[in-house]
Amino acid sequence: MVKLGRISYVNMAPVFYRVETEVEEVLGVPTELNRLLIEGELDTAPISSIEYARNADKLRLLPRLCVASEGAVESIQLVSKKPLEQVRVVAITPESATSVVLTKVLLPEAEHVPLGEDADAKLLIGDAALKSAFEDPTPHFDLGRLWLERTGLPMVFAVWACPEPLADGLAELEDALVASVRRARAEPEQLAFEASERYGYPAGFLARYFEKLRYRFGPRERAGLYTFLELARDAGELDVVPELRFVQSTGAAVA
Repeated sequence: MVKLGRISYVNMAPVFYRVETEVEEVLGVPTELNRLLIEGELDTAPISSIEYARNADKLRLLPRLCVASEGAVESIQLVSKKPLEQVRVVAITPESATSVVLTKVLLPEAEHVPLGEDADAKLLIGDAALKSAFEDPTPHFDLGRLWLERTGLPMVFAVWACPEPLADGLAELEDALVASVRRARAEPEQLAFEASERYGYPAGFLARYFEKLRYRFGPRERAGLYTFLELARDAGELDVVPELRFVQSTGAAVA
């Protein structure tokens, strides 16, 4: 049975909506799943884009799936008491390597300190970012929107990677995950209702949130990923931009 990592955030709900194949799910935050995947403890999982690039020599990608947005993503927010051009210190979350590097790319002058320390702004991701947008009146800056304004491309926050040697059944699992996303897209009200029950956010809010997420790893998403990795390299966060190496796939693209 394939050992499948699942990020414990609400953004994974469409991918896991109806996975009609036998898997062993392992829940965790992105940095935890990154480590398990790279150590070969998982057969596949979504991995932060930057961590994939740093370990691309031992990983392959599922060719049809990613986690991206073209514009606002809602769940990656810079909460800032100052205008962005005046931000010099950012308190960063330990949960997402890609979001931290994206902050460095977008605000190259800012120093990073751990979350909880004094700072001009703080980086929040996942459910903490969604909750903060509801509860905190401090201005929130969406990193997906800032990225689109800068590059005109989607931002790929995570890709689905598999350590070598590859496990059996990955192509079939990818088919099942793609089918789950398609069904989630076809049943948005049911998806939002079930995710609301599980995660506690209003169903209407989640319906709008899911519309902003992209799971299809198409040509524009790949161009956005390459651009991000090039800028990460230029910022000193990546030694080389790797070639994308894929697991062989037979299925159609995500809708």
